[in-house]
Amino acid sequence: MRKTLFIILLTGVLLACGSAPDETGEQTADSEENVVNVYTHRHYDVDEQLFNQFEQETGITVNVVNANADELIQKMAAEGEASPADVLITVDAGRLARAKNQGLLQAAESEFLEKTIPAHLIDTDRHWFALTKRARVIVYAKDRVQPEQLSSYEALTDDQWQDKVLIRSSSNIYNQSLLASIIANNGEEAAREWVTEMVENMARQPKGNDRDQVKAVAAGEGDLTVVNTYYVGRMLNSADPVEVEAGQAVGIFYPNQESRGTHVNISGAGVAKYAPHKENAIKFIEFLASIPAQQVFAQANYEYPVHPEVAPAELLQSSGEFKEDNFT
Repeated sequence: MRKTLFIILLTGVLLACGSAPDETGEQTADSEENVVNVYTHRHYDVDEQLFNQFEQETGITVNVVNANADELIQKMAAEGEASPADVLITVDAGRLARAKNQGLLQAAESEFLEKTIPAHLIDTDRHWFALTKRARVIVYAKDRVQPEQLSSYEALTDDQWQDKVLIRSSSNIYNQSLLASIIANNGEEAAREWVTEMVENMARQPKGNDRDQVKAVAAGEGDLTVVNTYYVGRMLNSADPVEVEAGQAVGIFYPNQESRGTHVNISGAGVAKYAPHKENAIKFIEFLASIPAQQVFAQANYEYPVHPEVAPAELLQSSGEFKEDNFT
């Protein structure tokens, strides 16, 4: 961990210093004008592909600092006005809201983004914009659970699921966002009761990530879990046969279709408060929301696109359309 933080801090120093001065001691135009500094929590190969494509199309160099969102937010706060960050990307709306509340983001005016991205996926003050969507669904063992037995997140507390529910830790931001949506829809008291009853139905103590929950369901440690859809897609197309087998053993169910809809979280981006290259930052976010980039997100990483003209990957389409909860 200390080595990782050291690398992060060192990268920040290098970015803050910019490129080496020329023979006259002046910073080159490229160092001042032709870069965008991206602090990102995303860690997928598809992102590197898109960053390279943006560089080729625009001539703007993308400098990347990759770390956990909380580390990046702490880094930006510590750097203050001297921060070289232009764009912050996280894999959860909660982290973007946290960055906004700490005064680390600024409003970005973009007619393209406002016309392209649905209004409920844009911060009301335009401090962040969704880039992809992740539905948090119920995943069940095909050989032990019938879809007709399932209905809602709330129904996971039913007696029929006693000792059969698997889920990752409550410290995970995906679960925190899901709980926030339940509080928003049902109130704090009902949400508290739901959490208590969910614990009573757990098959084991929470551990591992979303992939681990799917593997545990496939192995018979529990009958169902709650995960983000794109994990199943990535497992089904993994080079690891164990992950493929686990993905094939489970089904996807979109809960709360008779009420508010399935909880949808986002991966999104915002322009940093003290962005030294604000125009490049907006261009960068617009590129990620464009049709070509959205197609790459959808096909390569099995995330739902935010661009209305881009279709989800065939795997997700095969699961059918579903009603979304517009709370983000």
